[in-house]
Formats: sequence, C-alpha cells, structure tokens
Amino acid sequence: MSKKKQTRRNVLKTAGVIVATGLLGSCNNSGTPENKGKSSSVLKKTFDWKMVTTWPKNFPGLGTGAQRIADNIKIMSSGRLNIKLFAAGELVPPFECFDAVRENKAQLFHATPYYWINKNKSAPFFGAVPGGLTPQEHNAWINYGGGQELWDKLYSKFGLKSFMAGNSGTQMGGWFLKEIKSIDDFKGLKMRIPGLAGEVLSRLGGTPVALPGGEIMPSLQSGAIDATEWIGPWNDLAFGFHKITKYYYGPGFHEPSSVLECCVNLDSFNELPNDLKAIFVTACEAENTRMISQFTAANVEAQQKLVNNHGVIIKNFPKKVFKKILEISEQVVAETANEGEINSAIYNSWSSFKENTKLRAPFAEFGYLNLSN
Repeated sequence: MSKKKQTRRNVLKTAGVIVATGLLGSCNNSGTPENKGKSSSVLKKTFDWKMVTTWPKNFPGLGTGAQRIADNIKIMSSGRLNIKLFAAGELVPPFECFDAVRENKAQLFHATPYYWINKNKSAPFFGAVPGGLTPQEHNAWINYGGGQELWDKLYSKFGLKSFMAGNSGTQMGGWFLKEIKSIDDFKGLKMRIPGLAGEVLSRLGGTPVALPGGEIMPSLQSGAIDATEWIGPWNDLAFGFHKITKYYYGPGFHEPSSVLECCVNLDSFNELPNDLKAIFVTACEAENTRMISQFTAANVEAQQKLVNNHGVIIKNFPKKVFKKILEISEQVVAETANEGEINSAIYNSWSSFKENTKLRAPFAEFGYLNLSN
C-alpha cells in the first residue's frame, strides 16, 4: 500500500472517530438531538399497541388499509412499535371504538369521524359533511387551511389525536328499493345514512338509521331499511346489494369526500419518542394517498361488473332533487356553528376555505371536466 493511500485511510479513520464521539457527546443521557428528554431506555423500548376498527375483518380498502398502516409502522420502526388490529366486534363493537381508545383499552382506532357526531356535532367536518369538499380540497384544508389544528383542539378534549389515514373518494348516493323521481320519494324512506346527512334525510321526511357495515345487508334483506348508502361500486359489489335491488344512484350529496382517520390515545402517543411519532404520522399519510388511488381504480372495474354482469341501473339523482337536497344540506351544516365556540371556529374555517375553492374550481379539475365532456 502506498504511503499516500495509507495516510488517507488514517485520516478517514480519525474523522470517523471524531464524528462518532461528537454524536455520542451530543446525545449524552438525553437521547438523540431529535429526541431530547428521552432516555436511551425509552428509545430502545418496544411498544405493543391495539388498534380497533369499525370495519369487518379483511374488508377491501378500509380494513386492508388499516392493516397496511399497522404493517408499515412495524417495518419502519424495526419492530419497536407493533400494532395488532382488531376488526369490528373482535375487541369492542364498532361504534364503541372512540370510547375504547379514549379509555386506553386500545391505543388507536381506524374509522371515519362522522361516526362520532354524538360526541360533538362538528366531528363530521373532519371526515365528510353534506355538500362538502372534494378529496383534494379536504386534504388541502386539513394540511394547509388550519383544519388539523382545529381537529387537534376538538379531539384533545377527549384525550385523543387524529390523522387522515385513507379516503374512499366521492361516495355513491346509495341503493334504493324504488326509483327516486321527485323530492317526495324521500318521505317515509328508512335509509341507512350516518352523520349530518341523517339530519338532512330527516328534513326530507325520511328516517335515518345508523348501522355499522356488517349490519347493512341483513337490514336491507329483512325490510328494516328501504335504502342504504355505503361507499362505492367496489365495496358495494362485495356486500352484494345488487342482489336486493337494481336501483343505484350517484354521486352522493352526503360525502363528496370520505376521509378515514387513524385516531390515537393522546397520552400513549406522547409516550413515543419523536422518531416513532414521525413513523406513525408518515404511515398514515402514505395510506391517505394510497387508499384513494386504490378506490379510484377498483371502482371503475366494479362499476362495469355491476352494470354488465348484474344488470344494475346506475343513475344520477334528478337535478331538481339534488339541488333541493344541497339547499337543505347547507342549512344543516351551518347550524353546527351554534353548538359552541369550537364548533363556530370549525364551521367558519371550513366554509371560508370552501368558498375560496369555488373561485378556483372553474379553472381547475371542475373546469377541465366541464370543457372536456
């Protein structure tokens, strides 16, 4: 070996020792610079969490998306944060997920915020409200329009913190045992429909029924309900609603965007070192993007199967009917602002963002679709 090469190797060795010593010195007993205040024992600690969901076991898109989050967190954390998923009813009933995580019986849940309207009338704003934002607009409001800060403020009252963790896109309007020809056809209609959309249906003269996914098909078969919305062609095909009725309407007024949340017990989240917190957030963000891509592709194929293989009749709601529903929706959504200070803040932020997106819409996707069709 030449003297020149040997000298270079010695210099690199010395530099490596200096860098390593510097890093160790900067960490001391308080952890890495990114984890100040965390001891080395905490940084090496393994966390075993339980995730409860409102979805049936292995349900396409929603259930599998929740599992992807758990799997990705385990991989990225090298097994330091392990999450075991429990489908609806395996650990707690689907509509008890919120309280289970609040009480730390499980550390997180995967669901949609509009299921928790009984906790606070404004919870649906972070998932879907009638006549609301599109998926892209909703992401923008949460990430850059102050939505996440308001979400944090609302959920912190329950000891929780939530993140967007999936989106099934613009929902279908639902399956109906009879055709919808006028606004009067909603009178006396018993329909499975959640959130603020249930109040809209009530004002149309119908009866909203809150049902978890696993109870929808039996209720439709038995006649307990006359209509149901669920998600879209992909999931609706899997549930087999086409075996009961052929009348399928869309799009839905109630969920122009349908955000799913990964909600964590705030104390449990704060126990994590910062690198695991970052991994958790990154896994949620990744699923938020991946899921809507999956739904977009799968819905195209499933819609063709419903029409071509099963004789389903897919229609738009009559324009006058849809317009009237949106008018009532606007009233229902605006009334949430009267519930309290946080409710007013959420509504004002959301409505202001929505009005601004309307100015942009004719020159973005909406304008493109109008001009190209």
